Amino acid sequence: MSRVHPAMTDTEIMGFLGDRLARLREAEGLTIEEAGKTAGLGAKTVWRAEKGRNPTLLTVVRLLRVYGRLEDLSVLVPEAPPSPLQALRGRSSSRETS
Repeated sequence: MSRVHPAMTDTEIMGFLGDRLARLREAEGLTIEEAGKTAGLGAKTVWRAEKGRNPTLLTVVRLLRVYGRLEDLSVLVPEAPPSPLQALRGRSSSRETS
């Protein structure tokens, strides 16, 4: 499975996330124990995260930091577009300054 899609169950998505975390760790050449120690987590916490067993967001952040992939969180939580009201306010203020 290479992408998350709307038809996936929550369990499948968590498994996908866990698999990605395991692959990132392996790409760095780290054992579960090494990744946990560097992240300030127990090996069991890393193992559970890699199995998709409801890791906390803090666990994911710490692991991504260890793997040098913290910037990937921008994809997980993209910046919200301006609301229609904000867009209208922006247009009216630019007209006032013209």
